Amino acid sequence: MKCDLSERYHPRMPVRLLFAGLISTTSASAWSQDACDVLSDSPSHHQLAASADTVHWGYFSKAQEPRLHVQSGDFITIETLTHHANDDASLMVEGDPGAESVFHWEKGNKGVDRRGAGPLDASIHGRGAGEGFGVHILTGPVYVCGAEPGDILEVRILDMSPRPSGNPEHEGKTFGSNVAAAWGFHYNDLVEEPKPREVITIYELDATGERDWAQAVYSYRWTPQVDPDGVTHELIDYPGVPVDHSTISKNTEVLEGVRIPVRPHFGTLGVAPREADFVDSIPPGYFGGNIDNWRIGKGGTMYYPVAVEGALLSAGDPHAAQGDSELAGTAIETSMTGLVQVVLHKAGDTAGSPLEGLDYPLLETDTEWVVHGFSYSNYLDELGDTAQSDIYSKSSIDNAMRDAFRKMRSFLMTTQSLSEDEAISLMSVAADFGVTQVVDGNWGVHGIIRKQVLPE
Repeated sequence: MKCDLSERYHPRMPVRLLFAGLISTTSASAWSQDACDVLSDSPSHHQLAASADTVHWGYFSKAQEPRLHVQSGDFITIETLTHHANDDASLMVEGDPGAESVFHWEKGNKGVDRRGAGPLDASIHGRGAGEGFGVHILTGPVYVCGAEPGDILEVRILDMSPRPSGNPEHEGKTFGSNVAAAWGFHYNDLVEEPKPREVITIYELDATGERDWAQAVYSYRWTPQVDPDGVTHELIDYPGVPVDHSTISKNTEVLEGVRIPVRPHFGTLGVAPREADFVDSIPPGYFGGNIDNWRIGKGGTMYYPVAVEGALLSAGDPHAAQGDSELAGTAIETSMTGLVQVVLHKAGDTAGSPLEGLDYPLLETDTEWVVHGFSYSNYLDELGDTAQSDIYSKSSIDNAMRDAFRKMRSFLMTTQSLSEDEAISLMSVAADFGVTQVVDGNWGVHGIIRKQVLPE
């Protein structure tokens, strides 16, 4: 099936935006050699808090100065913030110093000014610095000492926990936001009035770990919001716009009696791509990024091909729950703290392993291998100088399915020494393919093969 995006509006989509300096030689080496020299050879545990000084908002960048340096084998406790916290700042920002520093915004002064990979002067749409061409708050980047292009970075997700609300009235709780947005798959296919509309649903979660489900608290329709710099946002088109709750009407009778299973995961986790200094955080690619697969959580291990010196790992877009497809545009977006371990695999040491020749983000769980296919495996290269704008009108499920098929075929032939005919037969009878997401510009299909199927 062919899904044509050419007529669908995406409020974050640049209009034929040419990203200057698509190919650059900028590297982090000047910042990092001395920092690596003083690190211990034994595994260390690092803390990386989320604040205006440790996050970058809306883009991956090989030119971003590292916020932390680690050795292979080190552990990192990394705090991540949802970019939707200002949907209800009283629940998700206020009383939390780290979040307050990031979301601070008064006329002419933002805690984090650039939000997106667009121009700083907002000369395209006038939305704000970065133009919202990329939306995720990413903590990092983390420079992995010794990492070079061609290597593989293993990221083990050992634990994830919700960030408690800083509001003393809600001790022991945390909150998240789900947005049925203009970039959602549903947006031009509504049946009830008013049409179209964007709807935010606020969810409550237990921050103590005693309850493993979320419940809806209230919902509201987006109304035009005027940001502190005086820009009116008719749609949700720029991240972190504070919502004036005097302008909305809350519906507290929403999803009554429904319990949403909590599946904490990183919606966005990956390394810096090589093709540009600033890469929109929304479309995923070979470098990982905004894959939005709910399986990338506790107990999962991601493998990423390293594209630039130091790998430059960043994490963000934390989710409490999400279904395959992320149909309406978002998950339950909530702030999370993760514990990860990074392990570097040098290019010459991967022969005969599942990492041999790996050029895409691969997920391993206790029971499964998961390959990630996209409409364009490397859209930054395949679509040329205007890739970061063109990708939003060129994605399709059939292309993503074909990419996932090819990656699963390669995985089975490489790791299991199967012939092509054997791999195709095995995929047809034992592999599961699903729609990862249809809302991130570069659409995704994942393929799953259970380990119990394969020879030891």
